Amino acid sequence: MNTPTTTNITPTRPYLVRAIYEWINDNLLTPYLLINAEEKGVFVPQQYIKDGQIVLNIAPHAVNQLIMDNDAVGFSARFGGVPQQVYVPMRAIMGLYARENGQGLFFDASEYPAESQEETPVIKQPEDTPTPAKKPSLRLLD
Repeated sequence: MNTPTTTNITPTRPYLVRAIYEWINDNLLTPYLLINAEEKGVFVPQQYIKDGQIVLNIAPHAVNQLIMDNDAVGFSARFGGVPQQVYVPMRAIMGLYARENGQGLFFDASEYPAESQEETPVIKQPEDTPTPAKKPSLRLLD
């Protein structure tokens, strides 16, 4: 029988996030997700980030197409009336709690190993790809 070693055990955070989310919803409370917005791979509305963090309401009526897998939380939501996609790697989730009473769970950052902060390579266009001369615009014709 194979016994997992401490080096290949999956992190508990994805399982706990899903469980706390379900518990908050079962109790008719509002789930708030606390995110380290400076973590690599986080895609959230930049204008709502404060002190490197953002708190998002992830109640079923506030988001569309919510996906919580072992790697990330993703969904679509409206921010200031504008629909946007949100993607949060599990390592960037600092906590999940109920807005009404603050009960929930906050996570230890050391659960995930430190990730290299190397820059993502930039993909350049081939030299022969034409670049637009000016910004496209629409004009009404009479």
